[in-house]
Amino acid sequence: MRSQKITVLVVEDEALIRLGIADELHFAGFEVFEADCADRAIAMIEHHPEIRLIFTDIDMPGSMDGLKLAAFVRDRWPPIQIIVTSGRGTPDATALPTGVPFLPKPYEIDHVVTAIRTLVAA
Repeated sequence: MRSQKITVLVVEDEALIRLGIADELHFAGFEVFEADCADRAIAMIEHHPEIRLIFTDIDMPGSMDGLKLAAFVRDRWPPIQIIVTSGRGTPDATALPTGVPFLPKPYEIDHVVTAIRTLVAA
């Protein structure tokens, strides 16, 4: 029996980066949704309870950046796993919610896939 696909929400304001990682994750067997800012990400989570993990960039326009989004999701939807990424430096460990890993850009898709599967399986 085949297991159900893991649903991932990619939150990235840079369209080409978002499309690239979304395609890679889709090819790796994940169901993928996309959002270009935190507000759209929250709306997606509210409308798609099957989302199990968000993969979010830190630097985004809008009402909150990726770190604030991660904290909001952790508080409101604790079962959803989170991975934070950025190409502009590594955030202080205290800036990340407990148990949220950081993957620096440019990231290897194999590392992203492994991190997703590890977090969702935990």
